[in-house]
Amino acid sequence: MATSLSLLLPLFFLSLSLSQALTPKCSTLDHGSTLQVLHVNSPCSPFKSREPLSWQENVVQMQGKDQARLQYLASLVAGKSWVPIASGRQIVQSPTYIVRARVGTPPQALLMAVDTSNDAAWVPCSGCLGCAATVFDSAKSESFKGLGCQDAQCKQVPNPTCDGSACSFNMTYGGSTVAANLSQDTITLANDSVPAYTFGCIQKTTGTSVPPQGLLGLGRGPLSLLSQTQSLYQSTFSYCLPSFKSINFSGSLRLGPIGQPIRIKYTQLLKNPRRSSLYYVNMIGIRVGRRVADIPPTSLAFNPTTGAGTVIDSGTVFTRLVQPAYLAVRDEFRRRVEAEYRKRVGANATVSSLGGFDTCYTVPIVAPIITFMFDGMNMTLPRDNFLIHSTAGSTTCLAMAAAPDNVNSVLNVIANMQQQNHRILFDVPNSRLGVAREPCT
Repeated sequence: MATSLSLLLPLFFLSLSLSQALTPKCSTLDHGSTLQVLHVNSPCSPFKSREPLSWQENVVQMQGKDQARLQYLASLVAGKSWVPIASGRQIVQSPTYIVRARVGTPPQALLMAVDTSNDAAWVPCSGCLGCAATVFDSAKSESFKGLGCQDAQCKQVPNPTCDGSACSFNMTYGGSTVAANLSQDTITLANDSVPAYTFGCIQKTTGTSVPPQGLLGLGRGPLSLLSQTQSLYQSTFSYCLPSFKSINFSGSLRLGPIGQPIRIKYTQLLKNPRRSSLYYVNMIGIRVGRRVADIPPTSLAFNPTTGAGTVIDSGTVFTRLVQPAYLAVRDEFRRRVEAEYRKRVGANATVSSLGGFDTCYTVPIVAPIITFMFDGMNMTLPRDNFLIHSTAGSTTCLAMAAAPDNVNSVLNVIANMQQQNHRILFDVPNSRLGVAREPCT
């Protein structure tokens, strides 16, 4: 029988945490240049779902969010906007992890989503149409400044327009549209204050994809946090994303080179000039057990012209591989599970599906270890990082899937479930990405 502890989805751990501790540890203070990272379904998060969903419904819902996220990433690779055709059921596509930030003078607290595949920061501002209840009141900030069309930053936002002298812009994010005024104010992260930080002050939004209290872009573009704080953080940061099993769903975001792990393995970061903000890496293979899956080299090859290759993303939940790569990994996984089950039980292990997962079992299995192989390093995943177990442990699924047919299927996305309980270090000046095992609590 598999020795992995059951991976319960966030709502079930919410119930578990409340039963174990009436007062969750929500008062953890940010310190130095390190911020606490919260899962959106943490007991400490105001965004946690209040719907009593079953385990199966949770899985389907999370996959639905991923579908919209992959549509968004595909639009970035293609270099054009994507707006979905409305259906009867809207999909909420907000990123999975949030940090505390303070904006303005005196500071106003916001819980902003972190997104490694987006550049600019934006926050909902007072008077915004379609925004959530918590907004930034620019009129109460002594250091707030609106930027005009003559300012250099106006040329760095998508689709800039001029309303009088003010610089405004429009963009799409997942299934939403955003209209914002380009602005500057002091932003405080942990103990660090960054004056004259450029961001979008949202005036109007439609859809449900925009993070309720704003977004902090950790990409590599000119308006990203890294670009605007080069002298402070030297374009270096790392995060440790908490497992869904963590009672408080909290990890950390460490900004700057100080305090980063010394013992860590690196692989090269690649740049796509068509979309320089995305963090491409050179994945050269995937090992299942002791055998490297028979993946066609073209399925993993980096091609800046087409956008093909592999990216590390903080906002996607489950790793998606282009179809030839996924089928090779899935078939090798099934083969090894079947052989082990037949050896122990003398019968076949029937494969079933759940939502977008096509490799599920209702019998106890022994799963082979999966290792992502990058140029210069390997990342061996704990079983909790690639298996999902139902609450009762009666169903186990391989928590990976093929890229959807209706998106740019050239992109492999290493998602946050597979990154959990690792310190992921983005060292942009040296064009490298580091990975080290670390319990995120």
